[in-house]
Amino acid sequence: MFSEAIHSLADTCNQALLALGISQSVRNPDAVHPYGFSNMRYIASLISGVGIFMMGAGLSWYHGIMGLLHPEPIESLLWAYCILAGSLVSEGATLLVAINEIKKSAQQHGMSFYEYVMQSRDPSTNVVLLEDAAAVLGVIMAAGCMGLTSLTGNPYYDSLGSLGVGTLLGAVSAFLIYTNTEALLGRSIQVEQVQKLTEFLENDPAVRAIHDVKATDMGLSKVRFKAEVDFDGRVVTRSYLEKQDIDQILNDIQQVKTPEELENFMLKHGENIIDTLGAEVDRLEKELKQRNPEVRHVDLEIL
Repeated sequence: MFSEAIHSLADTCNQALLALGISQSVRNPDAVHPYGFSNMRYIASLISGVGIFMMGAGLSWYHGIMGLLHPEPIESLLWAYCILAGSLVSEGATLLVAINEIKKSAQQHGMSFYEYVMQSRDPSTNVVLLEDAAAVLGVIMAAGCMGLTSLTGNPYYDSLGSLGVGTLLGAVSAFLIYTNTEALLGRSIQVEQVQKLTEFLENDPAVRAIHDVKATDMGLSKVRFKAEVDFDGRVVTRSYLEKQDIDQILNDIQQVKTPEELENFMLKHGENIIDTLGAEVDRLEKELKQRNPEVRHVDLEIL
């Protein structure tokens, strides 16, 4: 019961921490944080995992070890069973809600339930899922060990239950710490999505080749895309000429008599062609975002 009480306290603190992380993650970008605050969910989930390990697993292990070293007689467990039954109902209901939410999100992303959880696409929901799953298993484990203690009169079973709950919480916290650390380090999106974005750029007439593609999941279904683009200079130049008066350009060429006039002519049109290249980059970035709403930040570097 002590382990379950600590577990419930840790859950309460973690839910408050997650609520804070969610509220911070939806803040708009500012000058200091140009890519926004979406990673706050991962940070809150990471701290939650550390909290579960320290408060939940650590104290449960301590209580179990002390119970093995200094066993004490067990008193009436009627109220303890009533409390565990209430916890099983409430935690079970919350667990079902979390499972349904993750199933819906996984279907929206075209992923299986397992893949969605393992890749921690929604860290807040995953924390709730894992905490509630651990709570349900912990209640069953605690009730089983308390039942064995009642039947046999041996207090060691109760201590072993504390160690079991602590081990369960330790496994959950380790998973949360690992997955959220991976997300904060900058995790690539699925290969199929990267291929889709790359093919869109490669199929554009102005693009000759794409190099060094990086697509990073920023959380909250936001993607940052970066690539080095080798543009076809002939296509860019032709795009510039289509907007010019060719007869006027021919007339300007005929007026060129000196090296200085040639230099001025080349500088004028060279600058305009560079501006056209910049416009092509802006066009590609805009179309990439329109076709893929999850892509919020695009960085195309010209080779």
